[in-house]
Amino acid sequence: SSHQGSSMAAQALQQPSFLLANLKENSTTKPFLQRCQELVKVIDDYPAKELHLIFPWLVESVFGSLDGVITGWNLRFLQARSNEYNIVMEFLDPSGPMMKLVYKLQAEEYKYEIPVSFLPGPVKASIQEGVLPDCPLFHNKLQFPPSGLQTLSLALNPFEYYMFMFASSLITPKNYPPGQHVSSSDTAYFVLVDTYLKYFLPTEGSVPPSPFPDNRGSVSPPAPRAPSVPFAGYGIHSTSLLKRHITHQPSVTADPAAQEIWRSEALLQVFVEIWLHHYSLEMYQKLQSPQFVSICFVLHSRLSVIGCCPCGFVYDWLLFQEPFTPTEEHVLVVRLLVKHLHAFSCSLKPEQVSSSPSAHSHTSPLEEFKRVVVQRFVQQKLYVFLQHCFGHWPLDASFRAVLETWLSYIQPWRYTGEKTTSPTDPIQGVPDKWASFVQENLLMYTKLFQGFLNRVVRTDLVNVQNALMVFRVAKVFAQPNLSEMIQKGEQLFLEPEHVLHHRQHRVFLTPGHGGSFLSARQPMATDGVFRVKSHVYGLEGQDCQYKQMFGTELRGAILRLIQIIAQARQTAKRISDHSAEVAANNSFMSWFGLGFPDLNHTLNEREMDDTGECVKKTHEFLERSLDYLCQIFRLNTGQLSQLMATLGSGQDDGNSRQLPDCIQGDNGLILTDLGRMQIINGLRRFEIEYQGDPELQPIRSYENAVLVRLLFKISSVINERFGGQMEALCSRPDFLGRLGRHYLASPEAAADGKQRRPETRRTAERNRRPRLSLRPLASYRVLLMLLLLYIFGALFSFGPISSTLLILTGGFLYGLFITLFGDKLRLKSH
Repeated sequence: SSHQGSSMAAQALQQPSFLLANLKENSTTKPFLQRCQELVKVIDDYPAKELHLIFPWLVESVFGSLDGVITGWNLRFLQARSNEYNIVMEFLDPSGPMMKLVYKLQAEEYKYEIPVSFLPGPVKASIQEGVLPDCPLFHNKLQFPPSGLQTLSLALNPFEYYMFMFASSLITPKNYPPGQHVSSSDTAYFVLVDTYLKYFLPTEGSVPPSPFPDNRGSVSPPAPRAPSVPFAGYGIHSTSLLKRHITHQPSVTADPAAQEIWRSEALLQVFVEIWLHHYSLEMYQKLQSPQFVSICFVLHSRLSVIGCCPCGFVYDWLLFQEPFTPTEEHVLVVRLLVKHLHAFSCSLKPEQVSSSPSAHSHTSPLEEFKRVVVQRFVQQKLYVFLQHCFGHWPLDASFRAVLETWLSYIQPWRYTGEKTTSPTDPIQGVPDKWASFVQENLLMYTKLFQGFLNRVVRTDLVNVQNALMVFRVAKVFAQPNLSEMIQKGEQLFLEPEHVLHHRQHRVFLTPGHGGSFLSARQPMATDGVFRVKSHVYGLEGQDCQYKQMFGTELRGAILRLIQIIAQARQTAKRISDHSAEVAANNSFMSWFGLGFPDLNHTLNEREMDDTGECVKKTHEFLERSLDYLCQIFRLNTGQLSQLMATLGSGQDDGNSRQLPDCIQGDNGLILTDLGRMQIINGLRRFEIEYQGDPELQPIRSYENAVLVRLLFKISSVINERFGGQMEALCSRPDFLGRLGRHYLASPEAAADGKQRRPETRRTAERNRRPRLSLRPLASYRVLLMLLLLYIFGALFSFGPISSTLLILTGGFLYGLFITLFGDKLRLKSH
């Protein structure tokens, strides 16, 4: 029937459509609201035969084309404050005109083609190799053109086609107008994803029926399976089960029970395949295999001496077929999907959770779907997706999106709708009923925690955003009962093999394996050992080398992390103390000060407030992270004190002021690996200051740019004309020479003769030559001080000239005082 529908579509598309031509013309001439109103009228009035001709064009004009040439309605940038937002949301609502058009075409069994070249990389590669992917979305959909497998396409029904285009618009790169910024939480696309999930995967009630009857079968059923398949080890499946040749596509009558929720299953399969299936499980397992690790080790040992990165090269070479890089917006939408699926799964009725296996046949299809949705559809692809993000995401604050997606998945109890804490028991732990979820998702906790640990030790934990991420992870894993559940799962995985011999004939199916879950029910393994081993071997491969989260190797890494956190905490405290000292010195008198500010180190008040607040938060996050890590890994106060003592003996305040560890190269200092680690963790730093001509340094935020340039020209003319006289005056050894050096010499030369930074001889001579500098008069603080002095003089009936003379006299007397007693004051301060 699908081939018949495709031929009908091909014949219809060859006929000219005057309706389509009119709509295309209106799309360029009429306002947006009027176009939408006309589309609503067309959908209501025209038959499906006419609407079929405009449907592909309409979907592309809304979501954009798969190649990115057509941008569509820019749903990813359309925010609620836009005038078009409400129109778009009403038109694309699950019960709105667009979905009405989908159902109208669905009832007539029309098909729409998607080229295989636009499918995710692993799916496309599998089909082009002649192997049918394991997802039922692609079963019985392939169209064979005479030109061969390279031009294959999928024939999707209207609902699948609509959702495919909607999901693809998130990851398709488009040439959007410049200057548009994304705020994912309130864009039309983000809200539509949430709306579709709540409508087609409801936590209460069932999916509303289609307004148009669809009795011809809309689900592509799975292939029939043999009743028993010999057990071949954990995670090892019969090729006939997992992969089928595309020339043998199944064509079986759909399960009548599945008709009730076929839209829910189709929507989820489209979202998971388009958003998550960009990295194949097979490729991931190759990268984790001991053979790959040994190759990288040998290459690293042989080629690292010439500064190459062989491991990264081999990794990139193996992933050349999967170059997809997710964006932060993409990850945020994936998190929305994860959170809703947990809420959907947790809405399963309690009596269905505790019922016996024989009673499952009497439950509704939607309840059955809730029971298996996370493990069967999402777990495998999300795990590989997160593993790639953990290994390739930049070491910056944008990783927070990936982190929160991971933390959302491993905490399904947050989405049960129940209160996790009560006034009488505020520290309530993870309920025991979630132990099976932890066991079936053990790698999500342990392997990804190790991946996060590898990232943390390479980030600057003095940065408040990075400190917050460490705190979030530590707080989640410190929940009561959770670490015990993880440790129990690891113990089950390490059980010896001989205890399982009596289960030789049981079959394990991966979460992504098989067709519709309704027609593929297999006996569920109730034994925890079998469940955990099947999970680990199914995702990591049969020859994986599992590293325990609570083993001795990782414990050493945790102790190192605790030291790094403590070092960062010390650095944050040092910065906080320095900020407090600067704030104390920036008193009322110094703000109006008779001396000019240091142009290299002065911060405005807003910057100091922000720095102090961020450092305070950083210190708090790191302090609480240490407490949580000690709870998770059961470190007592004695062990923690010993670590802190070791840290204190190895790092003192004088050491923190030294330069980072470097070696002398031909072009200057070169950081070593130890030096990079010292800088990342804030243990040491380079003193960065302006080393050029003080008169030519960049204009500061507290200076008036026009005055800086004007006063520079004036002072340059004076210095050029009277330079000789100034130099003669400053070279005198008597009192006049000292007074001249106070006003005309550079601050560094006036303070001491020691060289504070490396300079060329020409630069040093130019900076020490006596000259007049009028640049301080361009400071807003000095200008405000002068204005107040003139106002104060006016109160005592002094005119502008008299006030000017008084100000100059006061400045001269201050210079005279400093010249006479400056040396004595400096000696006393030292």
